[in-house]
Amino acid sequence: MTVTHEVTNQAPPLTGFSAADEPALLAALRREGGAWGEQEVRELGALAGSAAVQDQARWAEEQPPRLHTHDRFGHRVDEVEFHPAWHQLMTTAVEHGLHAAPWTDPRPGAHLVRAAKFYVWSQAEPGHGCPVSMTYAVVPALRAAPDLAAQYEPLLAARTYDFGLRAPLTKRGLIAGMSMTEKQGGSDVRANTTRAVPAGDGSYRLTGHKWFTSAPMSDVFLALAQTDEGLSCFLVPRVLPDGTRNGMRLMRLKDKLGNRSNASSEIEYEDAVAWPVGEPGRGVRTIVEMVNMTRLDCVLGSAAGMRAGLRQALHHTAHRQAFGRELDRQPLMRSVLADLAVESEAATVLAMRLAAAVDRSQAGDAGEAALRRLALAAGKYWVCKRGSSHAAEALECLGGNGYVEESGMPRLYREAPLLSIWEGSGNVAALDVLRALTREPAALDAYFTEVEAASGADRRLDAAVAGLRKMLGGLGDPERAQLMARSLAERLALVLQGSLLVRHSTPAVADAFCASRLDGEWGHAFGTLPPGADLSGVLGGARTGGDAA
Repeated sequence: MTVTHEVTNQAPPLTGFSAADEPALLAALRREGGAWGEQEVRELGALAGSAAVQDQARWAEEQPPRLHTHDRFGHRVDEVEFHPAWHQLMTTAVEHGLHAAPWTDPRPGAHLVRAAKFYVWSQAEPGHGCPVSMTYAVVPALRAAPDLAAQYEPLLAARTYDFGLRAPLTKRGLIAGMSMTEKQGGSDVRANTTRAVPAGDGSYRLTGHKWFTSAPMSDVFLALAQTDEGLSCFLVPRVLPDGTRNGMRLMRLKDKLGNRSNASSEIEYEDAVAWPVGEPGRGVRTIVEMVNMTRLDCVLGSAAGMRAGLRQALHHTAHRQAFGRELDRQPLMRSVLADLAVESEAATVLAMRLAAAVDRSQAGDAGEAALRRLALAAGKYWVCKRGSSHAAEALECLGGNGYVEESGMPRLYREAPLLSIWEGSGNVAALDVLRALTREPAALDAYFTEVEAASGADRRLDAAVAGLRKMLGGLGDPERAQLMARSLAERLALVLQGSLLVRHSTPAVADAFCASRLDGEWGHAFGTLPPGADLSGVLGGARTGGDAA
């Protein structure tokens, strides 16, 4: 009998690893004041790498949510149905405090620990990170309405996932969403036409169409609508206190490139009851607090995607042979893998530094608040933009095996562009960098204080800092400044990443980063690290946990 199907030269399943088994992540957690949370981060990381959770992630992706606008009798219900795996993932996230729990945790480093947990858990399944992130971000904005915050914040921070359409204040825990974008305006929310009319009892009635409403199955939403005073912010519940459905109609779910497990929708407000949050006419200023927090999670999510892609690439190339030896022992592939590892670590250390700045700014540190203002905008621009090219290169390391759905790589590839678009695409983020540079000089001062902490440690970094100062001297002409916005955002992020790596990473990683990202003599494609770069030193730190040695 002839054997026609003997499987050889294939990598074994990548399971049973810990997403928290990453030296750069754990070092940042300890360095920035979150060592007390390391055990829980490790527990969640191990769960993220388990076979059971990998199955949950696959089911949630393969069985996306379904919208039911009416029941079989013709009654309007506006419900979104999810696979049970979605609810299992959400339950784990909420029970581990990845949502709004840090806002009621008095321990220093609470936001940093939450960021580390969000980072490791997002590597399991990124789609459900959207409602988790929204719930985290709603709290600082809601505090502009102290009476509402007093009622809702304890439930938003509760570690109980209580799914279902019921009056919010009767539930054990709440999930929040955001309702900003309209079809005629996009990022230009001042073009919104949704109208809010006072009802005479302190509430308003909203009428209008929203082109994108995140996580439409949530319990409450922050929405923007026009009033006589201008664009204003409102809290909108799905269910009213008496148990009746509010006038929030789900028109359709978006058929998206990625993020398939998560529901995104078009909605219409039909005389929907809402309560004002913040000053009338100051809606953008109010909701920007929410946007800033979700932008942090965009950076964390992109860094998590890079780490997940790197892990897959390392695992596959360690077990796959070509031309007589393993792929990861061949010089060109080693250069690609090392470059992917450098990019991943640079994203991780920046994301964790931004999370630490959130903690310190919440504690009243004005310098950290100023740093966060500029560094978060630059980090959102650059790290999220690099996520797509990183995912593509990691997928290519698996060749045709990476192009099939069963590998999980297509999901990473589809997910990556979302984080560059969400909460402001590249131009929006770059213009926000420009706004911070021109209007908030304290932000630039705080930035240079941070990056110059590594002064004298690497000549290429020092030259990059000097070059950046020279670039900033050309902002006098507004039109020229706008044309420079992307270049400035990129350079600000790269210099900050370089400074962090020089101070806190291994010499091999710091040297490879400065030589390839700051020196300007080598290519920008992955796998073009300078000759002589310590590939073994870089890859030695990247191979941890479930990765092959």
